[in-house]
Amino acid sequence: MNAHFRPPDPRHQRPEGVSDATVEALGALSKALETTERARGALYDFHQLTGSADLALDDAVRLLREAGHVERAEQVQREIIGRNVIPGHWTFQIVEEYNATYYDVFRAIEQGIRQDLAEGRDHLHEAEMKEARRTTSHPGHTAD
Repeated sequence: MNAHFRPPDPRHQRPEGVSDATVEALGALSKALETTERARGALYDFHQLTGSADLALDDAVRLLREAGHVERAEQVQREIIGRNVIPGHWTFQIVEEYNATYYDVFRAIEQGIRQDLAEGRDHLHEAEMKEARRTTSHPGHTAD
């Protein structure tokens, strides 16, 4: 069989009996989860950037001391370094709570729905879009 005419991988083919409406709904659910993945990434950016800034303050404190601004250096040391970003929480705790109370729950529900409605198959909407948009005789448009 010509490589340009192979059908899509069975993992990306709609199971028998799955309606267009279900594929569309699963696509919307997947898109929402992907957006949540991006939000989670931004949360990790926030976590790492805040931690990096906190560590960079060590240099600022040292330089303020060396420049003769001991009171200001002590103010930064006392008021900012190691400070909770929200009451009782450093950023790692925010990440942990987000994962435990929102992200992990969302991901598990999305996976369960996909399993129940489409034999666990992922990205059916996108796979069907790819199949509809590709040029079957073009080597850069293979299905697999």
